[in-house]
Amino acid sequence: MRARAGTTTPFYFGETITSEFVNYDGNYPYGNAAKGKYRKEATDVGSFPPNAFGLYDMHGNVSEWCQDVWHDNYNGAPTDGTAWETGGDSNRRLFRGGSWSNSSGNCRSARRYYFYVHIFYNGGGFRIVSPVSRRGF
Repeated sequence: MRARAGTTTPFYFGETITSEFVNYDGNYPYGNAAKGKYRKEATDVGSFPPNAFGLYDMHGNVSEWCQDVWHDNYNGAPTDGTAWETGGDSNRRLFRGGSWSNSSGNCRSARRYYFYVHIFYNGGGFRIVSPVSRRGF
C-alpha cells in the first residue's frame, strides 16, 4: 500500500501510533500505547514525518475520500490497483486513513469505512497526485 510505503506493519513507522507521529484523538490509543494529545483540529501538512515515499499524513489528520464506491467486502475487487467504480453503493464512498477526530484504530491504512456522498464531513479531504515533471510547470 502507498500509505505504508512498502512496510508490513500496521503503520508506516511501526506496530503502533502515538500522537507524536499522527494527529488523531489521543484519548483513544492503539494497542498498548499510552493516551496522547487531542488537538481537536487538522494540523498543517508536514507537521509529522513523511513515509518512505515522501507522503505526509497518510495516517490521521484528515480522512481521505477514495475514488472507489462502497462495497461490503473485497469480493470482485480490481487487483491492478485501479479504483473500484462499478457495482457497490454509489451513494457511499470509501474513506481511509482516519482524521484528527477519530480514534487511533481508524488511522490504520487497512481500516476502511464510508460516508454518504451528500453529507458534509469536516474531518475528510482528498489527495491530489500528479507525476513529477522534469520541466517544471
